[in-house]
Amino acid sequence: MKIGVVSDTHGLLRPEVLPALDGVEQILHLGDVGKISILKALEELAPVHAVRGNIDRTGACSQLPETDVLLFEGCYVYLLHDLSTLHLDPAAAKFSAVLYGHSHRPQVERRKGVLYFNPGSCGPRRFELPVTLGLLTIHPDGTLDAEIRDLGLALP
Repeated sequence: MKIGVVSDTHGLLRPEVLPALDGVEQILHLGDVGKISILKALEELAPVHAVRGNIDRTGACSQLPETDVLLFEGCYVYLLHDLSTLHLDPAAAKFSAVLYGHSHRPQVERRKGVLYFNPGSCGPRRFELPVTLGLLTIHPDGTLDAEIRDLGLALP
């Protein structure tokens, strides 16, 4: 199963995002959506699950959950925006992965058997960070692979 993972769009859905997500079965948005129209556009590709970020304080985005737990192919995946607000032990909770955004810094690491995955930001560029999104692959044996996909947008 291939899942698209995006975060920190901040109201901007870049034209490079949709082609980069072509073929995914689900899309996860990890907050700081900015405009509900972004989720609607993503839904044209695949079902979308989203959590709210710190900028999602008004309008329809403010109604998104703060966290979510999803089950894909026998793997529990925990979604939140800011990793510093994680107040549980994902390994003890038997989560396969924790997906988060907020920092705009793409990162993939494993801790105590749990995948921690930040796809970076595919919205407005922050500092000199790359513009990225993520792909999460869940294999039939229950293993997970995370890939950072750089959208190739050069610094201005």
